[in-house]
Amino acid sequence: MRPYFVTGGPVILTIVVLLEMVSGFPTTLRLERGFPVNNVVELNELKFRDSLRHPRILQQQQQQSSVASVVDFPVQGTYDPYRVGLYFTRVQLGSPPKEYYVQIDTGSDVLWVSCAQCNGCPRSSGLQIPIKFYDPSSSSTASLISCSDQRCSLGTQSSDSGCSGSNNQCSYTFQYGDGSGTSGFYVSDQIYLDTIVGDSTSSNASASIVFGCSTTQTGDLTKPDRAVDGIFGFGQQGLSIIAQLSSQGVAPDAFSHCLVGDGAGGGILVLGQIIEPNMVYTPLIPSQPHYNLNLLSISVNGQTLSIDPSMFATSGSRGGTIIDSGTTLAYLAEEAYDPFVEAITRSVSQSVQSVMSKGSQCYVVTSSTPEMFPTVSLNFAGGASMFLRPQDYLLQQNSVGGAVVWCIGFQKIRGQGITILGDLVLKDRIVVYDLGGQRIGWANYDCTSSVNVSTSSTGGRSEYVNAGQIGSSSSLLNVHDKLLSIFIVAFGYVIASFS
Repeated sequence: MRPYFVTGGPVILTIVVLLEMVSGFPTTLRLERGFPVNNVVELNELKFRDSLRHPRILQQQQQQSSVASVVDFPVQGTYDPYRVGLYFTRVQLGSPPKEYYVQIDTGSDVLWVSCAQCNGCPRSSGLQIPIKFYDPSSSSTASLISCSDQRCSLGTQSSDSGCSGSNNQCSYTFQYGDGSGTSGFYVSDQIYLDTIVGDSTSSNASASIVFGCSTTQTGDLTKPDRAVDGIFGFGQQGLSIIAQLSSQGVAPDAFSHCLVGDGAGGGILVLGQIIEPNMVYTPLIPSQPHYNLNLLSISVNGQTLSIDPSMFATSGSRGGTIIDSGTTLAYLAEEAYDPFVEAITRSVSQSVQSVMSKGSQCYVVTSSTPEMFPTVSLNFAGGASMFLRPQDYLLQQNSVGGAVVWCIGFQKIRGQGITILGDLVLKDRIVVYDLGGQRIGWANYDCTSSVNVSTSSTGGRSEYVNAGQIGSSSSLLNVHDKLLSIFIVAFGYVIASFS
């Protein structure tokens, strides 16, 4: 039985106002019902009328609070180095807009895509995605960045920025940790964004941004097996897209990702803070070019390893501990690597066979799952610990006579004093980069589930939306047609403060 209501007679709303400019007497205002007297009105009709008001109320509230919108990006790829070894998304640039597939990289700052005149750049991709080349001359909104442009000076924070005396054009050169590199010039053009607003709807927004147009690439960037159109740097410097969009009020000064580790991968990437009750936070080390954290110790099976904490420190001679989604595996400073591996080996010595394979410590296991391996804890400043399951530090290599070979996925970095936490560790957990609050947070999570996202920086007003993926992880052979996207399943508008 459907519920209904019988509307009654007129409603008198009495409002006392001081009409000082008119008569000085109280005034009674008459408020009439919108439905006829004694008319039967179904609950659904009342709810429908209310629903028409909600967007207007929300729109007015947004205009008053000028809260930036959540921006979402589709995610594809996987951490698995034997399949893809990277996560990537797509961006729309230029007028008319064209789509480009770019690797998600928190270890660099600038967004760049291959340019029409790119020399030696791959023309096809083993990821089964179309390779496209950006052409400034084909976009009606494109303009080159001159040497005198203030934005050119921002490029010096993120790259070897320079100027050509012949054409007054702002150029750049990047060198990445794996030895690959790119060079080109800066251009300004439109980026088109899928935004999520609090009434659970998606809308399109655009903004003018500066990004790189790559004319030369070297190293692994030239290989077609994992080729993409460019790299999407999510760093903190001035030419970072995060910095550019937040300074324009288009998006929050925070972003979050949740990378799926199983199956075909994929995940969630949003500009905004994913909110999860189990989140823990640790402060960012200020004035660093990367996302440096203060790692204090490593525990295996609850036992803290005997490693001098200064081995993880960020200093003039040591690179410190860095969060980097552009790195596939994870790397430990050499002083920490051996104690780490030895502790794991000791804990499973009675149940597995220890072997060496291509310089890596491996284990022959009769089970297809590594549950017998210990839990590892990375302990950071502020009391935040990152708990690693065996599959967060092990890689399955092959099978031998029905047994499975698992190898330590962490690698040793010699002589640089750097610890890098890449996708091997970052997968299957929410990671929040709160630039306004200068902190990073995380929580273990099923990244195929929906998430709550806030548009606010630390403290102040918040708009919460509920976002998640549609569909299920698809085959990598179908990556072009089935890129995972984020959709809204519910909404709520709240005002909250959180530390």
